[in-house]
Amino acid sequence: MAEVRFIGEDILVSVWGGTKPHIGSVAVAQDRPSLKNPRRTSATSSVINFPGHKDDIVSRMFAERISAAMNSCCIATAGIHVDNASVEDLTNILRHCKILCTRILTILKRRR
Repeated sequence: MAEVRFIGEDILVSVWGGTKPHIGSVAVAQDRPSLKNPRRTSATSSVINFPGHKDDIVSRMFAERISAAMNSCCIATAGIHVDNASVEDLTNILRHCKILCTRILTILKRRR
């Protein structure tokens, strides 16, 4: 699941799910010119991960993709937990998170 809010021009995203939703990671991203191609926009991020959590992969992905695409600051929180998750489970979670992020970007771009 996800929730998105505009706070002025900035964007706040929360992503959670599984058997024990929580906040395991927070990523902060700011848009900037790409280092490889200054005509493109990218993002720089910083992440705070709570001990024992690996939600930084998801929070960083959402924060950086949304920040770069929307030319704004973005904070993303993530907390997805599935008991005894297999490698296949984790791969599927990440794949669905990528799809969710793309859908969110489609909606955000329409509303701007």
